[in-house]
Amino acid sequence: MAGSTPLVARPRIGVLALQGDFREHIASLTELGADVVPLRRAEEISALDGVVIPGGESSVMDKLARAFGVAEPLSEAIRAGLPTYGTCAGMIMLSTRIQDGIAGQRTLGVLDTTVRRNAFGSQNDSFEIDIPMPALGEAPVHAVFIRAPVVAEHGADVEVLGALPDGQVVAVQQGNAIASAFHPEVAGEDRFHRRFLDLVRSA
Repeated sequence: MAGSTPLVARPRIGVLALQGDFREHIASLTELGADVVPLRRAEEISALDGVVIPGGESSVMDKLARAFGVAEPLSEAIRAGLPTYGTCAGMIMLSTRIQDGIAGQRTLGVLDTTVRRNAFGSQNDSFEIDIPMPALGEAPVHAVFIRAPVVAEHGADVEVLGALPDGQVVAVQQGNAIASAFHPEVAGEDRFHRRFLDLVRSA
């Protein structure tokens, strides 16, 4: 776990690989010099320096994470300081509260946020937009939204990294956890992954 041993030059990152676009995250992080492995079992968590939760279908991801026994140990590890980055469904998984979730849907409950699922409609309503995010640099972030959530509410300790022109919050950070409603790994945008790896290296 992060902080348990001195961090090596190539941090070991687990990408939750139960469902969703985990392969794209593995490719992005590998290109940035991380040692990346698929995460599918609870006993694998203790060997990781950080975790990424990919986009996908949040209700399916939730059911599989519980069925595989990963959900509770992962939540505990993140609460204990394990650096984590979640995209789209990953943002929903990290959040504490869900609007428009399916019956019985749960989350890891580590971000003090309320997210609204499928805030922009169906897959046909996917869109791309450039969003200014000063915390990540001068150039705007090219964001790809695919059946994306938004942060409807957030606590005082949650830092807003990015919002749409209408003010809807789509990227946040709270301590060791970062989340975006969009898919940087699809757009070839690596600044979120770099910010995440900076968290890992400083943990």
